Amino acid sequence: MQILKKDLLLITPPFTQLNTPYPGTTYLKGFLNTKNIEAFQIDLSIEVILNLFSKKTFTALFELAYNTNKIQTENAQRIYTLKGNYLQPLDDIIVFLQGKKTSFARQICTDNFLPQASRFKQLDDLDWAFGSMGIQDKAKHLATLYLEDLSDFIIECIDSNFGFSRYAERLGMSANSFDELYTCLQEDTTYIDNITLNILENKLKTIQPKLVCFSVPFPGNLYSAFRCAQYIKTNYPNTKVAMGGGFPNTELRSLSDARVFEFFDFITLDDGELPIELLHAHILNPEHLEFKRTFLLENNRVVYKNNTTKPDYKQSDVGTPDYSDLLLDRYISVIEIANPMHSLWSDGRWNKLTMAHGCYWGKCTFCDISLDYIKIYEPVAAKLLVDRMQQLIEQTQETGFHFVDEAAPPSLMKALALEIIKRKLTVTWWTNIRFEKNFTQDLCLLLKASGCIAVSGGLEVASDRLLKLIDKGVTVEQVAQVTRNFTEANIMVHAYLMYGYPTQTIKETIDSFEMVRQLFEVGVLQSGFWHQFALTAHSPVGLKPEDYNIIPDYKDIKFANNDIQFTDTTGIDHSKFSFGLKKSLFNYMHGIGFELPLQDWFDFKIPETSIHQDFIYNSLEVPPNFSIKPTAKIVWLGNIPLVSEYSKKTKQLLKLTFHSTNNSFNVVIDKDKGNWFVDHLESTLSPRNDKLQSFSQLKTDFETQFENFELFWFSKPINVLRENGLLIL
Repeated sequence: MQILKKDLLLITPPFTQLNTPYPGTTYLKGFLNTKNIEAFQIDLSIEVILNLFSKKTFTALFELAYNTNKIQTENAQRIYTLKGNYLQPLDDIIVFLQGKKTSFARQICTDNFLPQASRFKQLDDLDWAFGSMGIQDKAKHLATLYLEDLSDFIIECIDSNFGFSRYAERLGMSANSFDELYTCLQEDTTYIDNITLNILENKLKTIQPKLVCFSVPFPGNLYSAFRCAQYIKTNYPNTKVAMGGGFPNTELRSLSDARVFEFFDFITLDDGELPIELLHAHILNPEHLEFKRTFLLENNRVVYKNNTTKPDYKQSDVGTPDYSDLLLDRYISVIEIANPMHSLWSDGRWNKLTMAHGCYWGKCTFCDISLDYIKIYEPVAAKLLVDRMQQLIEQTQETGFHFVDEAAPPSLMKALALEIIKRKLTVTWWTNIRFEKNFTQDLCLLLKASGCIAVSGGLEVASDRLLKLIDKGVTVEQVAQVTRNFTEANIMVHAYLMYGYPTQTIKETIDSFEMVRQLFEVGVLQSGFWHQFALTAHSPVGLKPEDYNIIPDYKDIKFANNDIQFTDTTGIDHSKFSFGLKKSLFNYMHGIGFELPLQDWFDFKIPETSIHQDFIYNSLEVPPNFSIKPTAKIVWLGNIPLVSEYSKKTKQLLKLTFHSTNNSFNVVIDKDKGNWFVDHLESTLSPRNDKLQSFSQLKTDFETQFENFELFWFSKPINVLRENGLLIL
């Protein structure tokens, strides 16, 4: 066994995404590189999945389920009976989903090649979509259903806590007390625990770390993090163990149960760079007692240490995420439903980056805006962002990027797009946004030209009254126009949708539902997801519930504190809308069901909507706006034209022939003005120019030689170019 020996071992515990690493450890490793602190990272999530979903392991699982008499349901009996059919292609299916053996797709798509249990019952509904998906995507979808059948067998017969992207999630959700999780950890390890701990043992022997740091982003990672920490404490008592990440950042801010520190020595909050640097210094020299936002145990009592005078690092100083050590060629892409936007979360390898720390809006009343990860807004300069992109491309050989911002700022997205185009990079990227008015048609075209393929954003409640109460800063009409701008630029749009917000009436839920139906029907939304409002402790609603007419049910907090149960004084049971909203949305995402009355989606009586049937369509009928800000930048995305001169009567004219990737067109301009304009297309209007010209600068330059710039700018030739890549930003 080769010994690598590093001071720090960074771990993502099971389970997160299957298709790409969760970025927590990559960010930390990138930072530690800048401090010359040696660290090794592992994604236990993908390593356990690959071990579990193998012919060897599943042969043992089938035998275990049979010998323990756990095969009780009709579905499990069918899978067990067909075990030979499930086992034979399993290893090849995994390799195919890793992007290899692409010719195997044709075999997968052959009728009756894969065994089929309950997950394939939806096939009849989706069969029509496969033609448009293409054979590789169809095969991925079928292979995903096959794996989901096997995961159902695990849940029914081996371990009810299993989930592809989560494990024992229930134990981490709203766990105000540590009792239930602590009790589970005293029980025997599960089959999946044993796989996890075997892999962990091999890494501990190889790396021999002084400090093991678990990045726990979600409730579905929590149990495994504790189980791994327990193993380290038992078998490697001299190795220190820490936890950080999204879960402790939001849930463990009120931690007081000393039993937690039977498993962990340290729990850090918020940005992890400085806390980990100081922990490393403490591990090397126990006399070094400076800490940053760190819980630890003193005299059998939980204490919070924040005694350093050092400030957190600026985003420009945290380094580039480092994906080394991770098994990048072994992640698996899955497609759960035939919706191209939806598949972005589970299909393909994405390098994860952040355009800005925190949220530039920071006002939404349902959001944890009191916490640093949202409250402290700090953008990264576009040039530095693209530097980091190029470094990641070189390291990972992947050109796909998912910017994981709370909401990416339009101004920074514009600067990023211009920098990407300037450097002639071919990249593919997507991010989360607010549907705000600054996403003009021209900005969306620029983003598309730079490689942006999709955006996701919170429409939340499609009701202007509730959007105002949420302090979202948008209206439904504005959302419709912005989603239209993205869609017309061929950028896919996903909307997060909410129901059950405090004071929301049944009528407002149905009206919101109708708005969403119309947005899909006119084609400006491609994907969405409904979720019921959840009250969180650190949101404005959670901090001042009386302002929103709800009565919170506070618990005694010794462990996790985020989700709060509450009573809505309206008395409405919002959960009854869940099935109808989600079923209708599933159909709308596949382009069907728009003609059905809203009532047909529910098995109880709902009120009629008061939203006009053409509300969204009419919202898109916006008269053209001829006013242009003097500071607006003018950019030409197209190529330089072929130029020919000719005379018409007494006029000297230029014929400009433009070629795009899929089109060609001509415009005719007076010779002198044409020469002036072509000169600017080649220089000041090119996105590769360091200093783009503003509208007022262009106007001033024009009027040193000619008269009436507005007459020239709004002429037919310029209008044609405006439709073909001449942008006002």
